[in-house]
Amino acid sequence: MPKTFHEIPRARPATPLLDQADTPAGLRLLAEAELELLADELRQELLYSVGLTGGHFGAGLGVIELTIALHYVFDTPDDRLVWDVGHQAYPHKILTGRRARMPSLRQKGGLAAFPRRNESEYDTFGVGHSSTSISAALGMAIAARMAGSQRKTVAVIGDGAMTAGMAFEALNHAPEVGANMLVVLNDNDMSISKNVGGLNSYLAKILSSRTYASMREGSKKILSRLPGAWEIARRTEEHAKGMLVPGTLFEELGWNYIGPIDGHDLPTLVATLRNMRDLPGPQFLHVVTKKGKGFAPAELDPITWHAISKLEPQDAPRKPAGSSGPKYSNVFGKWLCDMAEADPRLAGITPAMKEGSDLVAFAERFPERYFDVAIAEQHAVTLAAGMACEGAKPVVAIYSTFLQRAYDQLIHDVAVQNLDVLFAIDRAGLVGEDGPTHAGSFDLSYLRCIPGMLVMTPSDENELRRMLTTGYLFDGPAAVRYPRGSGPNASIEPGLQPLEIGKGVLRRQADADASRRVALLVFGVQLSEALQVAERIGASVADMRFVKPLDEALVRQLADSHELLVTLEENSVMGGAGSAVAEFLARENLCRPLLQLGLPDAYVEHAKPSEMLAECGLDAIGIEASIRQRLACLDA
Repeated sequence: MPKTFHEIPRARPATPLLDQADTPAGLRLLAEAELELLADELRQELLYSVGLTGGHFGAGLGVIELTIALHYVFDTPDDRLVWDVGHQAYPHKILTGRRARMPSLRQKGGLAAFPRRNESEYDTFGVGHSSTSISAALGMAIAARMAGSQRKTVAVIGDGAMTAGMAFEALNHAPEVGANMLVVLNDNDMSISKNVGGLNSYLAKILSSRTYASMREGSKKILSRLPGAWEIARRTEEHAKGMLVPGTLFEELGWNYIGPIDGHDLPTLVATLRNMRDLPGPQFLHVVTKKGKGFAPAELDPITWHAISKLEPQDAPRKPAGSSGPKYSNVFGKWLCDMAEADPRLAGITPAMKEGSDLVAFAERFPERYFDVAIAEQHAVTLAAGMACEGAKPVVAIYSTFLQRAYDQLIHDVAVQNLDVLFAIDRAGLVGEDGPTHAGSFDLSYLRCIPGMLVMTPSDENELRRMLTTGYLFDGPAAVRYPRGSGPNASIEPGLQPLEIGKGVLRRQADADASRRVALLVFGVQLSEALQVAERIGASVADMRFVKPLDEALVRQLADSHELLVTLEENSVMGGAGSAVAEFLARENLCRPLLQLGLPDAYVEHAKPSEMLAECGLDAIGIEASIRQRLACLDA
């Protein structure tokens, strides 16, 4: 069994076996008896490498043995291995020839935080969100059969990701087409937050059953002494196991269910995978693991240790405390509790992101009004719609990139019916090291085209609080999108005062002696950068606040009094807030030069947020350069 470590090593550990086995081909040259020692070395290497860079942590520790066993038994990359979500894929990266590049993880130009097809032939499917692995692996298995290939296909999915409907859609389809594939359910009773829901409770009850454990262990001890008896008993158990384990659910869908087995017992894992490798049809292996396995602090507190920050050198000077304000998610969490205190109709909904969206205090204070639906974004939105039909006031706290998964429900179930649902959209814009799969690059574009939708973009913490109140009181669907991280430390008014809908604010008037009158129309948190640029070029700055409805009177005023309008947003420039301004100018036949600054028509790769903004020209230097370039064109 794996050793338990208590500290993250600051010096590279000695790993003689891993040095030989940092590719699957090298791994498969090892004797099976050496694999447990390799697991200890791989766990130390993961602790060390993530300490250098920061990143997802607990999930990878929990699949060390499973990762080794899969690459040992299957002929990867010819056999296809599909990871779900990708939080747990760091050991996979280390074992597939990328160990030397691990110090570049999540950094600009370095390894991605998740599997990426263009990074390695072993990354068979790019992931970032959950519950896609079974569908993708099924597609690969069907394609292999069409091509006459005998390669194997394996999907690894966590019990948290099994709560999403897409996983069950694939489970339902695979037996229908007779796909030769293996699904490994990595059951660790965790996603990021604690898992919730009936399926998870069922698994937990069965696995913690003394009756089940004693029956299996007692039978093994007795029958192992009788030649052939254990094999007969195993077959009998397979026939009757539906009375004790969740195999009934999967077998009724048409899968051959095996398990549960200990996901940290390498000999059992290897033997079981070998036995299942060549079985025809859909195979389902249920393994039980522990998130954070082998690192004592992570085993005790898997939520905190889901991801870690980079460890600073022990002799590094302490950084002085910054002056930045609270995180935008903290502002939302405080507002949610205050509004819930004022209005008993409020209900808070999250798809498995209680900590990330800061609903912890709300869940503790108002447990009867708190609903974590697990990883089921579509359900979260339609649940809110149903609540709103009966007079409740639901607030859906959801990341921008996750709301994309429930776009149909947002339109058909909420907006078409004009229901009172407030969407608090966290992680809008660029999010940094997690890369394009987690960026909120498109929400303004996909929200502003929905009829009846109120769409707001705060420029600081106080604006966020007031917009949340505005959206909550609005008669119909409303959205407030705000970024990851901290704001500029604006003074926050304690009340619950709304804003006047559709009204922006002129924050700076252009200098009278400016050679060219420029107006910056800012949608969101780039306001501080816009003000810096405006001081240097003598421009006007408008905090537009509302993407929909647009403050058309303010746009008209600025168009009448300025020679160049510049829109600024941390959203795709195609179809975003700048497009709303362009559409208004065209509709009103206001012929005024317009420069639209935003995210490019490309996926912005992972880096520090400041590096990503600079790359997109959305820092103060880039904004000023773009404006001066356009002014030069106008003067030519």
